[in-house]
Amino acid sequence: MERKLFFFGDSICFGQGVSPHKTWVTRTAAKLNEEMPYPVVVANPSINGNTTRMALERMPFDVQSHNPDIVVVQFGLNDCNFWLTDNGMPRVSAKAFIANMEEIVERCFKSGAKFVLVNTNHPTTRDKTVMPNTSYTYQQHNKKYNELLRNAFCNYDSRVLLIDIEQVFEATAKQKIPLEKLLLDDELHLSEQGHDVYYQTVLPAIKKTMIYE
Repeated sequence: MERKLFFFGDSICFGQGVSPHKTWVTRTAAKLNEEMPYPVVVANPSINGNTTRMALERMPFDVQSHNPDIVVVQFGLNDCNFWLTDNGMPRVSAKAFIANMEEIVERCFKSGAKFVLVNTNHPTTRDKTVMPNTSYTYQQHNKKYNELLRNAFCNYDSRVLLIDIEQVFEATAKQKIPLEKLLLDDELHLSEQGHDVYYQTVLPAIKKTMIYE
């Protein structure tokens, strides 16, 4: 019997700045179909620039209507950002971000998902200047939202698996590859090496969730 696997996120799941066949989502999909004893139907309705607020608006059509078995969710890099026109408010407040993420997870379960995997976000090198009308650098706020994800989903439900991408990237940067090499020149999106780290981290976690009757 086939498994329906959905990736629901922003540009990190979409793979902005890298050829489609080299992204971690595409490589994960190919490997699962190569190794699993049943077909794995993969969809990736991820959109560059999406916040959790925007994602919830499109979730009924893009995810819920397809009744996925497993969903990988990753948001936050846009939510934690500050635009000049926000006048000192993040694009999505911390409180709203976690509420939105919890609703996304619950909507996945209501649509029949057996498991939901929630990724924290990788660290960036945007740590030198503060964002408009704030005292935060982008990376400081990204780190704050990652901690919110840990607190919310570490022991949320046995059907939810938190994948701590931030910790994996920090360990990789310390032991193997400098962080700047894992990112594109914009200091945020993933380089091919960054996609490698995601692929090596997320693929084993997804495999674990696919072992059920």
